[in-house]
Amino acid sequence: MSYISVFDVLGPNMIGPSSSHTAGAAVIAFLAQKMITPPLKKVDFTLYGSFAKTYQGHGTDRALLGGIMGFATDDTRIRDSFEIARQRGLAYQFIPNETETDIYPNTVDIRMENDAGQVMTIRGESLGGGKVRIVRINGVEVDFSGEYSAVIVVQDDKPGVVAHITKALSDQNVNIAFMRLFREERGHTAYTIVESDDRLPDGIADTLWGNPNIHDVMIVQA
Repeated sequence: MSYISVFDVLGPNMIGPSSSHTAGAAVIAFLAQKMITPPLKKVDFTLYGSFAKTYQGHGTDRALLGGIMGFATDDTRIRDSFEIARQRGLAYQFIPNETETDIYPNTVDIRMENDAGQVMTIRGESLGGGKVRIVRINGVEVDFSGEYSAVIVVQDDKPGVVAHITKALSDQNVNIAFMRLFREERGHTAYTIVESDDRLPDGIADTLWGNPNIHDVMIVQA
C-alpha cells in the first residue's frame, strides 16, 4: 500500500505559480547542474508539450535558469534569473519544440557546456507537485528522481565494474536503496545509478575511480 503525505498534497515551497511548470522545472535544472563541473558557460533548454506552450507565462523559463544556477525552488533569486545569468556571463536560450508530440507533456532537454568545454545533455520530466524524473543522460535512457542521494557512474559495459562499485560503496558504509544499470547496448557505454537513503560521504567519488573502465563519477546529494 502506498501513502501520500500532506506535503504531496500542498506541494513544495516554491517561487512561481505552478508546482509542475516552475518548481518541477527548477528541480530538473538543479539536478542537471550537479552532473557537470562548474562553472557553466552556455545552456540550451528545449521545451516540449505544455512546457513549450506556456513556459513564459508560467515562469518555467525563470525557474529553469534559476535551477541551472543552483537556486532551490524557494530561492527568491529565481525572479531575477535573467539578470543574474547576464551578470554571471551565462549564455542561454529557450527552444520551444511543438512538433514532437509523442512525449511526456512537461519535458525539457538541457544541453550544458562548461568553461572546460565539457558538454552534457539531460532530459527531465516534471511529474507534478514538484516531483521530477531524469530520463536521459547524454542520450542514454535512465530513470531516477533526485529524491535520494545518488552516485551516477559512467563506465564501459564490462565484467567486474558493478562489483567494484558495490564494494567501494560498502567499504564506505553506504546503504543502497536502489541500484540500476542502464546501457546504450551490450559492451558499450553504461550508466550505473545507485541511490542511498542517507547523504553520501565526502570523498565517495575518489573511492570509485580505482577501476580503469570507469570514465566519470557524478554525485547528486538529495
